[in-house]
Amino acid sequence: MRQVARALRRRLRRFVRPAPVARLRSIVPVSDDFGFDRGTPVDRHYIERFLAKHAADISGRVLEVKDAAYTHRFGRGIDRSDVLDIDAGNTNATFVADLTRADAVPSDTFDCFILTQTLQYIPDTKAALLHAHRVLRRNGVILATLPVVSRFGSLSEVAPDCWRFTPSVCSVLFGAAFGTEHVAVHAHGNLLTCVAFLAGIACEELDPRDLENDDPAFPLIVTVRAVKS
Repeated sequence: MRQVARALRRRLRRFVRPAPVARLRSIVPVSDDFGFDRGTPVDRHYIERFLAKHAADISGRVLEVKDAAYTHRFGRGIDRSDVLDIDAGNTNATFVADLTRADAVPSDTFDCFILTQTLQYIPDTKAALLHAHRVLRRNGVILATLPVVSRFGSLSEVAPDCWRFTPSVCSVLFGAAFGTEHVAVHAHGNLLTCVAFLAGIACEELDPRDLENDDPAFPLIVTVRAVKS
């Protein structure tokens, strides 16, 4: 009887989905705020899993964009935390600069640079990565995440939404700045998580097992760990 019950549950899963997934025939997203109003956005699952995996890199003097939330959440042995933002109105920012022209940020200074979901807003990605390399100390690490699939950001954003990235182009871009042998690139996500994220469905509304299946044909985001040699 237990075997029959398990087989029946497996069959039912093919036809019965949570309410948000059932609404995907609509042209209007379930959430208009990436899923923040429903729980944790799907891309955050992969971002935070990546940072947790490399938490040992987040130490010493750390630079993060917009705020220092991930620095303090995942960091170990933080000596000093700094924040970079292009928006002069950000009171959390210790450096106000465009990353493509960030001469005000001192060279050879940071042990870690957390650069999550930012490069899509920067037209000159190559210049931004050269500055990211410059501000790191020897053996300093950049932990970056980049979108493959995403809705556009709000029209009220300070910077425009310019790019989406593939794993291959991330290898080329970061390899040019850091040296190919010092760069590790990985793709995360699958067809279901891509669709769910576009619709604004939150992580908590998916089966946890669906989040752990990385399909190279349908990545949601790319993670990059690069070391300054």
